[in-house]
Amino acid sequence: MDLQLHDKTALVFGAGGGLGGAIAKSLAGEGVRVVVADIDEKSAKVTADAIAAGGGKAIALAWDIADLSLIAQKLADIERAFGPVDILVNNTGGPPPTPAAGQPAADWSKYFDMMVRSVISVTDAMLPGMRERKWGRIITSTSSGVVAPIANLGISNSLRLALVGWSKTLAREIGRDGITANIVLPGRIATGRIVFLDEQKAKRENRPVEDVTAESTGSIPVGRYGDPKEYGDTVTFLASPRASYITGSVVRIDGGLINSI
Repeated sequence: MDLQLHDKTALVFGAGGGLGGAIAKSLAGEGVRVVVADIDEKSAKVTADAIAAGGGKAIALAWDIADLSLIAQKLADIERAFGPVDILVNNTGGPPPTPAAGQPAADWSKYFDMMVRSVISVTDAMLPGMRERKWGRIITSTSSGVVAPIANLGISNSLRLALVGWSKTLAREIGRDGITANIVLPGRIATGRIVFLDEQKAKRENRPVEDVTAESTGSIPVGRYGDPKEYGDTVTFLASPRASYITGSVVRIDGGLINSI
């Protein structure tokens, strides 16, 4: 299937590795010009170089998405290199594991700015151009915790859920402009983040990490962690004209893990 994405431009945050890197590589494989944005410039360059080595087009861009003062300048840099952004993939890091109760107010503010306010601000900066061109894709990666809260991820569950309400509301406002807005959420995908969470759980419970991982994969109907490429390919489809009738949705990429309907 031709996804009809040749010569589109995508901005992918957190693309220095993990899910963001997989998304960037998948988009590039469909002929998309990809801006690989990450707070770690070296990681961004690794992904961009891998895309270039495979014959794709990509540039690495150091960008701390929480710093709102950078938005105008970074978008100007992108326009000079690749033209206006057609596809925006919002993908931020998460807070450390914490219970919901008793967290300092400063931590709630810090992670709200990093995970929510930043995403909304960057998207708002993109929308006028997308509306003018009558085409755009806004895809926001969150967490399975927004539909089935994950124990000891109190801050993450709470703040990521705010993005679901925002995206659904936004989708209704921009649909007639040819722009879609969707949420994608991973189950347990084999990235460094999942390794970290397994290690933290093993430490808390004084168990071998191998036992924790085996228990975790045993609870997934397909019996394994997901491949980051599977996540990236789903996002690429949602970014394409083929998915123009999908908007305001929450798409689970979880191997059947989440029990709720």
